Formats: sequence, structure tokens, C-alpha cells
Amino acid sequence: MPVVAIGLNHRSAPLDLLERVAVSADRVPKLLADLCDGEVVSGAVVVATCHRLECYLDAERFHDTLHHVRDTLAVHTDTGSTLLADHLVAYFDGEAIDHLFTVSAGLDSAVLGEHEILGQVRVSWERSQAEGVVTPALSLLFRRAVEVGKRVRTETGLARGTASISHAAVELAAESVGDLVGRRVLVLGAGDMGSGIATASVGAEAGSVVVMNRSAERAERLCAELGPRAVPAPWDALDRELVAADVVICSTGATEPVLERSRFETLLPRRAGRPLVVVDVAMPRDVDPAVRGMDGVVVADLDDLRARAERGLDERRHAVVAAQAIVSSAVTRYADERAARLADPVITALRGAAEDLRRSELERYEARLAHLSAGDRDAVDALTRTLLAKLLHGPTVALRDAAGGSRGNRLADAVSELFGLES
Repeated sequence: MPVVAIGLNHRSAPLDLLERVAVSADRVPKLLADLCDGEVVSGAVVVATCHRLECYLDAERFHDTLHHVRDTLAVHTDTGSTLLADHLVAYFDGEAIDHLFTVSAGLDSAVLGEHEILGQVRVSWERSQAEGVVTPALSLLFRRAVEVGKRVRTETGLARGTASISHAAVELAAESVGDLVGRRVLVLGAGDMGSGIATASVGAEAGSVVVMNRSAERAERLCAELGPRAVPAPWDALDRELVAADVVICSTGATEPVLERSRFETLLPRRAGRPLVVVDVAMPRDVDPAVRGMDGVVVADLDDLRARAERGLDERRHAVVAAQAIVSSAVTRYADERAARLADPVITALRGAAEDLRRSELERYEARLAHLSAGDRDAVDALTRTLLAKLLHGPTVALRDAAGGSRGNRLADAVSELFGLES
């Protein structure tokens, strides 16, 4: 079956819509089950990150699949089908393959060369495997996508410098206050993103890095790994830490804002005029949009990180060209590999049936060939093998050349019917 990719990303949808359609990791299994419920989709992998919600599907009928995914996402994200339809991007077969390889390479990320996306692609594939909704075609596709991402990171300079959302957030915060040396940084959230932020903050020589998480144990474990400048704090100390902090970087998994305007209205007078920089990389956002514009608070979010990343694009243009060449080459190799895999079962069955016929005919004529010497019998055997190979060469080449497309499917069906091959 062809591969279909449908979803939204930072290029097709505004941040507020991406926020509304964000699907947490614990909700992905239900989404996968609903996508594969019915006759439209045979297998699915969902890549859900702060910048994208994309469904990669093993499906035959493009338009039916598009409507099915749109309606399924509308139910899961409580978003209207019409609004989704205005921003959904769909890729069919070759375009879907190219898009996934480009995503895995870090070429489609808000932060060019972002290394976190490769791990997210791999985890998405593994999650679908665990849920039993990965077809062989999708498994091959994602295996090759992960390999492409690894090659780009080792063979080009695309991942050098700022290559993750977490590092970009820390750099943006540092630019906003001059630098982080001696500053007090409050990190909200101790998941993968929060861990990267805390690590980068320590590396930027922050005076202290306070980590807060709903699960105190996770924050304590992270701080123990980072050393004495990283300090855990209980969640109920949030107001106190907001007063003391110079910079706040948010990356929790909360579904509602954890930093409301009313909280800042109460706390800002206690800061005695000291400005507070808040960088929000959570999705959905941790900071109430109404906070932006308040006196004494500077708020930056994923849109600001995206704009900052685009300013540095020219400096890495040469790495982009090299990475794109790797992706293009990998897409071509994958297409050839998939074509061979699609054609091989029919070719194997055809050659097997022909060989069975050849052997049965030789056995039928065994008595009439008994007077031949051993050498002559070998010659007859070789002659029939050669004749059969030449006869099947044309159909074999045609099947392999057309495999993966509608013509290839028609040829495979015709060969199977004409020669009575088992499907």
C-alpha cells in the first residue's frame, strides 16, 4: 500500500492552533487505535511534538484517508473539522517519504538541525510497534528515516551549535538578560525538555538553577545528576521562586497555563522593579497569553524561538545543502528497495511455478531420456533452465520497474491470474 502523511506543523498552522491540537504521549495509543479502526487505514505512526502533529499511514485510498484522519483528529483534539481542514497538510507516497526523511534529518524543525526530533521519530515508531499498529511497510519506512537522521548528524554540520529547542530557549533567555552568569534560573518541568533546559543552564554558568516539577522525585533526581548549582524546589514554592528568579523557562506537560496573569499581578510588586524574563517552550503554553505586555515581564515563546532560528539560517546554508543531498539519495534508495520488496513475492511465485512445471515435464519424459548419457542429461537440464530464465527475464524486469505504483499492481494481478499463482 502507499504511504500517506497527514497533519499540522509549525509551517502550516499558527501556534495557537498547534496548542489546541497538542496530543500528550499518554493519549497517542487511543489515537492510533481510532486511526486504524475500520477499513481505511492498515497501520499508523503518530509523530506528536511541540511543533507538529503528523500521522503516517499505510493506506490505499488517499481522499478517504484524508477525511478519516481529519475527523479523527477533530474528535481527539476537540477542534472543528473545518478549522483543521484549513491547516492540514497531506503528502502521498513519494512526497510522504521525502517529508518524513526531511523531518528526521532536522531540516523541517523550527530550530534547524534540531537533534531532539530524531529521538521523537524513533519513539513514535516504537510506540506504534508496542500498540501493534505498524505494518511491514511503515516499519521499513521509519527504520530508514532514523538511519537518514543519524547520517545527517554525523556527516554534516547541521547539528552543530544550537540544535535543540532546549538549548535555543536557554540562549534566548541569556540574550535577554545579557548572560546567565550568576543569574537565578527557574526551570518549570523536569521531563526530557526540562532536563535539556536545566543542563544547558548549568552549562551557561547560571549562578543557580532551580528545578520544579509536579513529581518532586524527578526534579530531585535531575538536580543530583547536574551538581550543586542545580537545586530542586517543591511545587508549592512556585510564588517564592518566581519572586527570586531572574529567568523562568517553562516546559511542563500541563494542559492549562500554570503562570496566570493574576499570579504576576500579585507577585511583581514583591520583585521591587526587577525585570523577569520568561521563556515558554511548553505545548500547550504554560504562560497565559495575557501576561505578554505586562510591565516588568518579558515573555518569549516558540514563535520567538522560530524567528531567532531563521536569522541564523544563512550561516548554516552549506550544511543544509549537504543534508538535503543525503535525504534525496535516501529517498531514491528507499523507493528502489520498496519496489523490489513489493515485486519479489510475485516474482518468486512465478519462478517457483515455472520451475515446478519444468521439473514435472522432465520427470514425465524421464523414460524417453533414459538412453542419454549423464552429460547429455545435464545438457538437457541446463537447456531447460536457460530457456526458462530467458522467458521470465522480461516479466521479472517489468514487475520490478513498475512495482509500487498502480501499473505495478495491475501487472502483479495480471501475472498472478494468468499463471494461477497463489496470492
